Amino acid sequence: MLSLKLPQLLQVHQVPRVFWEDGIMSGYRCPTSSALDCVLSSFQLTNETVNIWTHFLPTWYFLWRLLALVGGPSFRAEPYHWPLLVFLLPACLYPFASCCAHTFSSMSARARHICYFLDYGALSLYSLGSAFPYAAYSMPASWLHSRLHQLFVPTAALNSFLCTGLSCYSRFPELESPRLSKVLRTAAFAYPFLFDNLPLFYRLGLCWSRGPTCGQEALSPSHAYHLLCALLTGFLFTSHLPERLAPGRFDYIGHSHQLFHVCAVLGTHFQLEAVLADMGSRRAWLAWQEAPLGLAGLVATLGLAVAGNLLIITAFTAWVLRAPATCPLLQGSPPLPPLGRGFQTKHQ
Repeated sequence: MLSLKLPQLLQVHQVPRVFWEDGIMSGYRCPTSSALDCVLSSFQLTNETVNIWTHFLPTWYFLWRLLALVGGPSFRAEPYHWPLLVFLLPACLYPFASCCAHTFSSMSARARHICYFLDYGALSLYSLGSAFPYAAYSMPASWLHSRLHQLFVPTAALNSFLCTGLSCYSRFPELESPRLSKVLRTAAFAYPFLFDNLPLFYRLGLCWSRGPTCGQEALSPSHAYHLLCALLTGFLFTSHLPERLAPGRFDYIGHSHQLFHVCAVLGTHFQLEAVLADMGSRRAWLAWQEAPLGLAGLVATLGLAVAGNLLIITAFTAWVLRAPATCPLLQGSPPLPPLGRGFQTKHQ
């Protein structure tokens, strides 16, 4: 009878520093796991299990939403829907890339970095994907056909290069300067988010000043829910709460990265609902406006962005693969002996 032995779990002092997570004391997988061990570990309770499933299951949800919308009558034949399609593709990609990164990041130190390079690239493309429907459906009336409107998507594409490059680089000073690493990685994703949401912030300001007479600038409640989830996501990512307050208590369930995943997925769900609301409520008005990018522009911009981000990831991957095994980026300090109950990591 075939039986599979689940991988053994380790304490924080049993793995190199490159694998440490702030406030997580146990539940670590072997840092030289095989691909099969990594897959099997997703079916046992480790400190990564919930991280894996909170992005694996949403991948299928967003794929279902994509197929349901694309399968609708005349969806693909109508140019008005194309920006939504461009948004949904990276919305399916980023949770799947994150799921794979968390699943296979314990194969080796090199694999860990490469997995998260790909994860960061997918998030960058998701940020770019958000710019397409915002430019098509959510622009303030006074911004239509302005220079900002025309450059909105191309600038978002350039921002995706900055996001991928800066976030990948942030892994290099992670052990020696964890605070610098955290600042760089936070900035890498905060800046594109703030830029993408400029139209919403402007419309929100207009409606705040005009009251109920803001007309086409009115925002769906889903916009507010999306922004709230984004705020919570950023807070959880930077604070490492609650595990920082009680190291070892939230190793398996309830630590900040799991909550971060849940808030991120909910934010994407509400973002999709908000985009659909703008598509419906502003369609008659936008029918008189010329789209900022035709199909050729959409495909060219997305294709160049994907190629550019892959080149950046390839460059960082090549550096990691060529780095000597003694490089601190790959090894960190050797495993430490067991310490007392109050032991806390300083990683990240």
